Amino acid sequence: MQTEFVIELQTDPTSSDMAVIVAGLTDYNASQADGEVPEYLILVVRDADLNVVGGLVASTYLGWLQIHVVWMLDALRKRGYGTALMRRAEHEALLRGCPRAFLETFSFQALPFYEKLGYQVVSRIADFPPGGARYALTRALDHQA
Repeated sequence: MQTEFVIELQTDPTSSDMAVIVAGLTDYNASQADGEVPEYLILVVRDADLNVVGGLVASTYLGWLQIHVVWMLDALRKRGYGTALMRRAEHEALLRGCPRAFLETFSFQALPFYEKLGYQVVSRIADFPPGGARYALTRALDHQA
C-alpha cells in the first residue's frame, strides 16, 4: 500500500516544524560523521540594564568553528566588541579542538572587518544580493589570537 504525502508551503513557519527538519538532518549527518553533532556557543553583549545589545552565534563541528551570526547595535560598532566576540569564539573553538573557522557575509555587511581579523575569502557569489555579493571566508586559528 502506497502512502500519500503532501508538500505544504509555510510562509510563516512554526518553530516546531523547523526543529523537526533540523533534527532530521542533524541525525542523518551524525550517522555519517561518527555520531558528531554541532555544539553551539552563544556570546551575548548586554548593557547595564541587561538588555542584549550585541552578540555572536556559532557552532563547532567536524573540526571547524562556524560563525553563524554576529550582530552589534550601530552605536557600539568600531569599539572593539566585535573583535572581542570573534576572538572569544575562536578561543572556545580551539578548546573544543577546532583549529579552523568558517563564516559567510554579504558585501553590505562586514567583509573588511573579517579580513582585518585574518579571514580570507575562499568564494564569492556575484549578485547575491542583486548588485552585491556573498562571500565565504576561512581562517586557521592559533593560540596567539
